[in-house]
Amino acid sequence: MHAPILAPSILAGDHSDLASSAAIVAATGLEWLHLDIMDGHFVPNLSFGPQTVAALRKKSKLFFDVHLMLDEPHRYVEAFAKAGANLISIHIEPAYDYAATLARIKELGCRRGIVLNPGTPAGAVKPFLAQVDLVLAMTVQPGFGGQSFRADVLPKIAQIDAWRREAALDFRLEVDGGIDLKTAADCRNAGTDTFVAGTSFFNAADRAAYAAAIAKL
Repeated sequence: MHAPILAPSILAGDHSDLASSAAIVAATGLEWLHLDIMDGHFVPNLSFGPQTVAALRKKSKLFFDVHLMLDEPHRYVEAFAKAGANLISIHIEPAYDYAATLARIKELGCRRGIVLNPGTPAGAVKPFLAQVDLVLAMTVQPGFGGQSFRADVLPKIAQIDAWRREAALDFRLEVDGGIDLKTAADCRNAGTDTFVAGTSFFNAADRAAYAAAIAKL
């Protein structure tokens, strides 16, 4: 199992000064930043686009973990790669050519991720596990921060981890939604190694201690 990585979600940062929120993450000693890209169609919320990612890239050396919550992610992977994404994750729920899109992400020099929502069976992503660097299991219905963790996703995480071990694959297994120190431990026990935390990280009284606790899982 990979060593744990904490990827704070800038969705919970200060949207009037996202660069400062990214700097807070870096100052805590963390290396990853999670960026949620929402189109108002696939999810009922809007966030920001490639121009914002490009602006942040000029101010930050963090690893940009870009999560495309879009109806047509294949149309935007190039824009986000050029904007400075290090990893681009795409959802399995919309209808498009997943394999071709993952291949294109690799051609663009980025790592590749596949995402599934709480109600989507694990089997939906199984055909692509050998093609990806990361699988993101949403532990809330995506769209808004601050939601409660869905414990019913834990068996699905364990199943994906079992497939990873059976096939000797090396992708990271990420969770996003309602993650705090308690739910992170539950996810770690199910096989998770990468944790997206927004509200709980940015609201923590001691962010460095929070990050250290995740690292000890």
